[in-house]
Amino acid sequence: MFNHPQSDASTGTSGGDLVEISTDGACLGNPGPGGWGAVLRYRNHEKRISGSDPDTTNNKMELTGAIEGLAALTKPSRVVIYTDSNYVRNGITKWVSGWQRNGWKTADKKPVKNADLWRRLVDEEERHEVTWKWVKGHNGDHYNEIADELATTAARQIAGSRR
Repeated sequence: MFNHPQSDASTGTSGGDLVEISTDGACLGNPGPGGWGAVLRYRNHEKRISGSDPDTTNNKMELTGAIEGLAALTKPSRVVIYTDSNYVRNGITKWVSGWQRNGWKTADKKPVKNADLWRRLVDEEERHEVTWKWVKGHNGDHYNEIADELATTAARQIAGSRR
């Protein structure tokens, strides 16, 4: 995606360079047609990506936005991900290690919802040095608003194609 400078051999990540990714998910009904969006920023470059699913949930789209944002990076990077989803941020920073220890079961021994997506997010995160930041949704954060528009547009497009 972006042309990163040569990687630092000791860390596998690019020197002081930082990629910022703002992600969001949207669902028209829950479940229903959904979309995800991500805005990737590196130096003075910006890339916007999005996608959709005809029958999904909001949480799946929130996770997919983060997964696809990280997957779009072609080299290991230092990354800050901005999300308005406490589900995603808390899941990856607080809950996932326990789920892994418990064989992808919750503390009350139930299967983790969206375990396939959580596994993909863990795999993508392991390629990078990631910091997770929560932003309040629909509160004027410029890049969160763009990610929301990407996700909502993708959801509307897939919903329209089903008619």
